[in-house]
Amino acid sequence: MTGMAQTFDVCIRGAGIVGRTLALLLARERLRVALVAPPQARSQQQDVRAYALNASSRAVLQSLRCWPDDEDATPVVGMQVFGDLDGQVQFDAASQDVDALAWIVDVPALEQRLAEAVRYQPQVEIVKEPVEAALTAVCEGRSSSTRAEFGVEFTVTPYPQHAIATRLRCELPHGGIARQWFTPEGILALLPMGGPEGHEVAVVWSLEQALVPQWLDSDEASFTTRLQAISQDALGQLEVIADRATWPLQQAVADRWCGPFAQKSNQSWVLAGDAAHNVHPLAGQGLNLGLADAQALARVLQERDYWRSPSDLKLLRQYERERKAALAPMGLAMDGLQQLFSRPEVPVQMLRNWGMKGFERSGPLKSWMAKQAMGLL
Repeated sequence: MTGMAQTFDVCIRGAGIVGRTLALLLARERLRVALVAPPQARSQQQDVRAYALNASSRAVLQSLRCWPDDEDATPVVGMQVFGDLDGQVQFDAASQDVDALAWIVDVPALEQRLAEAVRYQPQVEIVKEPVEAALTAVCEGRSSSTRAEFGVEFTVTPYPQHAIATRLRCELPHGGIARQWFTPEGILALLPMGGPEGHEVAVVWSLEQALVPQWLDSDEASFTTRLQAISQDALGQLEVIADRATWPLQQAVADRWCGPFAQKSNQSWVLAGDAAHNVHPLAGQGLNLGLADAQALARVLQERDYWRSPSDLKLLRQYERERKAALAPMGLAMDGLQQLFSRPEVPVQMLRNWGMKGFERSGPLKSWMAKQAMGLL
């Protein structure tokens, strides 16, 4: 690592998955990067997060040599979505002519890979506090303090739901199938982990807020009995093998994604990842959108004229327009599905059932939707 006397092209605030990926992408373009990563107190709670990453996210992480080992990145060869009554939708990789629809990635394993890559990248310096740079990239997540500091409006639409996440060991192998059940009390997703023949799944259960305390603190027998009932014993007997975590669900977007520093005419800031936008986790697109932000920002900076600074607002506004346009349909679709499936009325249930059956038979629409989610469009 070089000494602190150097000047930096970019200072990245936030050393999560998006922040570290952006640091590595910019370093590859020979930009000098300061990555703000204050020492973290070790949490006693196990990290149970798992993300569904699409082909585009996988490609960028592979290009940085940060893709986790096979047992920590399980290919999803099929997806089954169950709704009201007998409505269901199925996707499979073979009919889309791909090896996998997505990969379920263990978050701690991915974070470890990224941290190692950053440590060995001489263009990146880890710093404890923000430093002067032409461009400050804010990747601090949904509750970013820097975003508020810059006076950015962050319009939040809270959902009346929280997610409960944990890990389960299943009696039957998951077969690389991601399964999701829409029920009046919430949405249950069981995501395959531990490789194609694994017996472990990551749980993301989006529940009505009032029900969260009951299931977060319930004994394991009651918890697994309820999940087995919702999942219709698809994976046989279930056993909890990790802590349970919870967080509130929301849709949110920042009104501005870039701007000049008030006091410094030659410095600018830009937002990426959850600091810029949040979507409902029901399609597992949150991190894919964040990694696409990192790729788009790195590309815009890479393609700039040699005389333009990374702080050039014309470039940053180009990035903002491109990413807002990509985000809009995904945000609308996730919000629409959440609203549709949170209505308990019988006519709405019948409409959902009819809609799912129609979508299942829709051919080109279904194929387009699958390609969109896989990051192939």
